[in-house]
Amino acid sequence: MSYTVNYPNLPTMRHKDTGNFFLIAGPCVIEDEKMPFEIAERLLEITERLNIPFAFKASYRKANRSRVESFTGIGDWEGLELLGQVRDRYHIPVVTDIHNETEAATAAQFVDVLQIPAFLCRQTSLLAAAAETNRVVNVKKGQFISPESMMYAVKKIQYYGGNDIMLTERGTTFGYQDLVVDFRSIPIMKRNEVPVIVDITHSLQKPNQPDGISGGNPEMIETIGRAAVANCCDGIFMETHPDPKNAKSDGANMLPLDLAEDLLKHLVEIHKVARGL
Repeated sequence: MSYTVNYPNLPTMRHKDTGNFFLIAGPCVIEDEKMPFEIAERLLEITERLNIPFAFKASYRKANRSRVESFTGIGDWEGLELLGQVRDRYHIPVVTDIHNETEAATAAQFVDVLQIPAFLCRQTSLLAAAAETNRVVNVKKGQFISPESMMYAVKKIQYYGGNDIMLTERGTTFGYQDLVVDFRSIPIMKRNEVPVIVDITHSLQKPNQPDGISGGNPEMIETIGRAAVANCCDGIFMETHPDPKNAKSDGANMLPLDLAEDLLKHLVEIHKVARGL
């Protein structure tokens, strides 16, 4: 069973028209004034060629950093304005994270989807504030809770008036420094009758490293992506960067931008087989 993303303010993500999964992708965080346009333009070229509905994702500020000196962004207003410019220039939906209730209404002026970070998926006041903006709300499943428990996040958003909801699987804590993906979470979270996305890059994080910088296992991105699409997820989330080794945040997990097209081609083929298309 799949659920069509058919939200009024996300016209290009109506994947019923293409029969494809949709893609949410972009850099971890906006690093400068040039990068978001470079990445968005390249991803748009690829997804249009492959007939994949696409939304651009970037954080305007990173709030969950281990080290106090870690890069958090170029400035809130500067980052948000660049996200709005990406949306207006390319006519694509834009996604960004919010971390507290005061950010919801501000970010909603610039983006189409408000994303709730996994660590905050149970934060009632944050879910309520996101719901009240009438934007689409994408909630990442906490690394510490079961997929069954995500029904309560959905119910909270609906209680506060939000009806356009997506859920994202991004791995479950396995010991102190690893995550595993339980692909049973896809059909389980679909019971909420909302689209289910699999984050194929953050699922490969290796958190809590001694140096205070999360590690990763990016060579497994395609493995996680293939399994996600084979299990009929509705969407794929991934972070990508032209030069991950020099990225200012989460470089250890991001897919090199020049590998995105080949990966997506493979996933489209698997999607067709899995759906009997």
